[in-house]
Amino acid sequence: MVSRHKPKVKKLKFELTRSGIGGIAVVVFCLFLWMFLVGVWAGQTLLAPSSLTMIDGIKQQQSSRVMPVIRADKKAVKKKRD
Repeated sequence: MVSRHKPKVKKLKFELTRSGIGGIAVVVFCLFLWMFLVGVWAGQTLLAPSSLTMIDGIKQQQSSRVMPVIRADKKAVKKKRD
């Protein structure tokens, strides 16, 4: 009977020093910090209304609160209709 031999699989092995692991940790931390800051900036940009919309909204609020005063001219009041 023939015995079956499995070919040996070569395994990859990485060896890092403590400074190498620390360098990778610093790089990963900086990447995560950068992505967090970009995400906050994008969220603020998408959620905040544009400046023109805010100015128009303030003008509409002010105009709805204050009623304009209409005064008749004295000349217009004195005119008689025939």
